[in-house]
Amino acid sequence: MNKIKLALLLFAFTLTGTLLKAQENTIKSTKEIEIINDTIKKDSINPVSGTSEFIKEKTYELGGMTVKGLQKFEEQTVIVFTGLIVGQEIKLPGDKLTSAIKKLYETKQFSNVEVYVGKIDGNTVYLEFDVEELPQLNNVTISGVKNNKAKELQKDAELKKGTMVTDNLIVTSKNYFKKKYQEKGFLNSKVTLNTKKDTSGVNIVNMLVHIDKGEKVKIKNITFSGNKEIPQKKLRKTLKKTKKAMIGRFWKSSKYIEADFKEDLENLIVSYSEKGYRDARVLDHSYSLNSDNTLNLDIKVDEGKKYFFGNISFLGNSKYTDLQLQSLLRIEKGDTYNGKILKERVLGDGKPDSEDITTLYQDNGYLFSRILPVETKIVNDSIDVEIRIYEDQPTRIRKVTVNGNDRTNDHVVYREITTKPGYLYSKSDIIRTIREIGQLGFFDAEAISPDINPNYQDKTVDIDYTVAEKGSSQIELQGGYGGGSFIGTLGLSFNNFSIRNIWNKKAYRPLPMGDGQTLSLRLQKSRYYTTSSFSFTEPWLGGKKPQSLSFSIYNSKQFRYDYFTNRVDKDQRLNIVGASIGLGKRLRWPDNYFTLSQGISYQLYDLKEYGMRIGNLTLSDGNLNNLSYSITLGRSSAGPNPIFPKSGNEFSIGAKFTLPYSLFNEKDYTNIELADKYKWLEYYKASFKGKWYTNIVADLVLMSNAEFGFLGNYNSKLGDSPFERFFVGGDGMASYQLDGRETVALRGYENSRLSSIDGGTVYNKFQMELRYPITLKPSASIYVLGFLEAGNSYDGFNNFNPFQLKRSAGLGLRIFMPAFGLLGIDFAHGFDALPGTTVKSGWQTHFIIGQQF
Repeated sequence: MNKIKLALLLFAFTLTGTLLKAQENTIKSTKEIEIINDTIKKDSINPVSGTSEFIKEKTYELGGMTVKGLQKFEEQTVIVFTGLIVGQEIKLPGDKLTSAIKKLYETKQFSNVEVYVGKIDGNTVYLEFDVEELPQLNNVTISGVKNNKAKELQKDAELKKGTMVTDNLIVTSKNYFKKKYQEKGFLNSKVTLNTKKDTSGVNIVNMLVHIDKGEKVKIKNITFSGNKEIPQKKLRKTLKKTKKAMIGRFWKSSKYIEADFKEDLENLIVSYSEKGYRDARVLDHSYSLNSDNTLNLDIKVDEGKKYFFGNISFLGNSKYTDLQLQSLLRIEKGDTYNGKILKERVLGDGKPDSEDITTLYQDNGYLFSRILPVETKIVNDSIDVEIRIYEDQPTRIRKVTVNGNDRTNDHVVYREITTKPGYLYSKSDIIRTIREIGQLGFFDAEAISPDINPNYQDKTVDIDYTVAEKGSSQIELQGGYGGGSFIGTLGLSFNNFSIRNIWNKKAYRPLPMGDGQTLSLRLQKSRYYTTSSFSFTEPWLGGKKPQSLSFSIYNSKQFRYDYFTNRVDKDQRLNIVGASIGLGKRLRWPDNYFTLSQGISYQLYDLKEYGMRIGNLTLSDGNLNNLSYSITLGRSSAGPNPIFPKSGNEFSIGAKFTLPYSLFNEKDYTNIELADKYKWLEYYKASFKGKWYTNIVADLVLMSNAEFGFLGNYNSKLGDSPFERFFVGGDGMASYQLDGRETVALRGYENSRLSSIDGGTVYNKFQMELRYPITLKPSASIYVLGFLEAGNSYDGFNNFNPFQLKRSAGLGLRIFMPAFGLLGIDFAHGFDALPGTTVKSGWQTHFIIGQQF
């Protein structure tokens, strides 16, 4: 009995101890959870700060995770976002848990994330995540502006359906809308932005935006203070984009835009420095609003002292003398100090034809040369300048590569490159190469990019030219009704043809291309005429030198057309058959922009009861022959884009003549049949054409043009040829006639109306045209233009008066698409009367197809 009592007593003590120990462990575990959760909470508030140091880290096994507060997300998705895996070891508190909280925030799906230890079972821990999901954007409604503008604003602000709506999104969107209108001059614009819960879905909101742009705030006055040497009127001109309101000035806005104003303040300081005030600064600027919705700008300046150039010296130059360098610097002691001019004369102005000291060195192989203008001493109002030159050694070209020419064969590009391996490095040669590749017409001239990789150790350089192919072939397909007949035209021009692969079926893509040759076919047909032509040009005959071979044949059949009866008599016709062959060569003197072209052409004019009018007489039957030789000396440095040249020039001096048959055939031309008189045409012809391209500012280009042509005869008894004449006026597009005539554009007048019916034998023309590009992309180059023109046609040199001109002015648009060539429209006003009338020509509309003035 005593043994039983003793055993029960021992069991009671053991059970009590176990229960007390379990209670102690539970209290300890609960306390541990509280401490850990308190630490985790601090980390969840600032997950980037790292683990708290309040308790010692302890390693647990992650037993499981739960997520609370979910509305749209699945629990498993959020667990995946944390990066934690059940069964892994985890320290509490520790970096892995902090990282999990950070990852949830980085998804930008939650506005709040908290994590707790739900339970600790020995060495196993269970976590609970409590999240608050961000609402998603459903609909956006923008009021106060037009619907199309509201859609544009929503797109620009990137307010897309499904976007998480954060406080930052609300603030930035509101500021964006306000800034958008302030930039347009609506300084008093107001924007309200609210969100409203949408009950049609789970955790989605609609955004309501109201924009009150108000009225534009224009600048009424711009006032300067502190200026003593430069008057306010001149200072206001330096502000290019910030102008005060002025009656009649429509080309410049007077609205206040802060970004433009800050840019103009920098221009103001630059303008001061160009006038010698290198210490000038803007002390303060402010604006005040007026009751009439305008503002006054007040700008306070400190001009400082005006400086002049003192002594100018060169240091380190051995390749060129001080005198040679001074001829490029063009700055003398005592000149007004101008830091901008000094920099441009030493380092260049960024233009291809810049004349500066750095370009001089880089054009002669000194790629690694360094030239630095340094102000060495200031005495009173004089600044001494030292041009420090480190010439280094000449650099030679090691390797030249081209990439991006997918269709054009390598040799076509490489033969236009003037920077060749072994040559001295030359900046001008690189610019020239860009122009020559662009002039091919096979690549986007705006995208040609040279990548220059210098090798300082061995003083060499590698050059890689990147090009982008564009369509170069063109199709002309036209149809119209005129003169009682349908007129159809089909023209094909393949400008990167390869005749050597014409029998290679694998080379057809869809035609054999890539060798830079030109093949053209054209057919035009109506009731009363048919013309067809074929031409071929090889620009590098033999493939080694830039000498071209061109060949063409053509045929025209014209039938007698009665304008009164609208009948065509094909028994009365004029048949013209012709062929020509020409050779062209690029010269090396005076420079390699010059070319010399020569050609021989022959035309047979076969008349059968046609009744061609020659002067006051009519030629009905006969065969007329025109065998001529032509020679042209030309120079073309315009570029780099052949569609929109920005610099350089194009000019040509040409002559065309036949043999003087009448001087040795012993015919009596005072009494002779027309068919016999003109059996062999004889004449001589001279012409001059010149164009100059000047980059005014940015992409604004001035094109200046001058032309002159003269047709003469060897024998006064024979007189001037009835063919090869000049027809001036109109759009300048050549019609179907193949009688050697030259059509000369002079907008603002009807086609050919400034010449007599038979055509003039002398003409001159002058032109100035301002051009500005809208886009110069390969798919379509578009530019606008404004022009002034003057010119005229004369019958005989005795009637020539270079100052008796027909004048015009107007505006136009040009669109160049590779597949169709140049298209355009001009609106021109002719200020003078047509020959034989007293009423001025007035407004004319001209359509341009495949021609550039």
